[in-house]
Amino acid sequence: MKLAIPTFGHASLWILALAMCTPALHATTFVYVSNAADGTISTYQLNEATGKLTPGETVPVGKQVMPMAVSPDHHYLYAAVRSVPYNVQTFTIDPRSGKLHKLSQSPLGYSLAYISLDKTGRYMFGSSYDDDLFTVNSIKKGVVSDKVLQTFKTEQNAHSVRIDNSNRFIFVASLAGEKVYGYRFDAQTGKVTPNDPPYIDAPAGLAPRHPAFSPDGRFLYIVDEEQDKVITYALDPNSGKLTQVAVTSAMPADTTLVPGAPRGAVRNHTPAMQPHADTSNDIWAADIHITPDGNYLYTTERTTSVLTAFKVDKASGALTFVGTFPTEKQPRGFNISANSKYLVSSGEKSDTLSVYDIDPATGKLQFNGKYPVGHDANWVEIVKL
Repeated sequence: MKLAIPTFGHASLWILALAMCTPALHATTFVYVSNAADGTISTYQLNEATGKLTPGETVPVGKQVMPMAVSPDHHYLYAAVRSVPYNVQTFTIDPRSGKLHKLSQSPLGYSLAYISLDKTGRYMFGSSYDDDLFTVNSIKKGVVSDKVLQTFKTEQNAHSVRIDNSNRFIFVASLAGEKVYGYRFDAQTGKVTPNDPPYIDAPAGLAPRHPAFSPDGRFLYIVDEEQDKVITYALDPNSGKLTQVAVTSAMPADTTLVPGAPRGAVRNHTPAMQPHADTSNDIWAADIHITPDGNYLYTTERTTSVLTAFKVDKASGALTFVGTFPTEKQPRGFNISANSKYLVSSGEKSDTLSVYDIDPATGKLQFNGKYPVGHDANWVEIVKL
């Protein structure tokens, strides 16, 4: 029996050879930074092999553009404007170039200090520091609805809102209220209901600000703004209840800074919560992120302009202080690449952006490069496409 041998024309052979010799397409990583004073978003491409950035286009958005969020499928970038008229804008992300193209602009009733999405990408959550509340909006084909589905009042200075990895439990950090609120979420209907209990008190004198979940979803870490401590909570996967596990300082032992107080309008009559006339020596922590591999956690402190690194015990959630590392002036926002190799940090009073290599063995940061950025850079998103 003879085997049939396929024959190819010259064109077919050329195409086959080309396919065999052409390397597979690799995923590309892009970095987006919102510049509040300029009202723009700076874009960059991150080389995953070297950590080097290639600056791209600068996209106009609006004065006081600050918090951003990326859809779970990485198709959309959302940016909230905190100047009147308050709004949130949706940008499509070009899968090949990373370029942003404005899709829509939706009005907001409040100045939102933080925005985030549920795991389906069909709902947006926002927290208002000035109005002490958090909101829920639906999203359809990337566009945020003009109509707010639900609004929940909190104690003073709701600074962040995030949903857990299971997409069932929402947590809102109330800075001056010294509380972390918990809610249940129904992804089918978008309905949010307060959990039981509705909140957990933070340790006295600590001001919960921004959150980070461990990759396995077992722990919630919240950075405290006024003493730069990280509160570790264990998260019950069935009830969504939080149990405090530990409080770990991000400040070096020899610090000369003193505990800070909430910034902004005087609305709290508790003496310890009054804004300080001289804040030059106040502790002023800002952001928190954990590496996607779960090995290390980082925070920023704005008065001394440093990043603090911790080693994470994945079994217990415990944090071990690694050290502090100088960064851009008044670092409000930073983020970490999906491969856990690089950290990108911005500074509100700096005109540059810094990239650091993360030592996989120790978590220490090694300076990699510095790049131009806009004025009052405050939020960093890293997207792998």
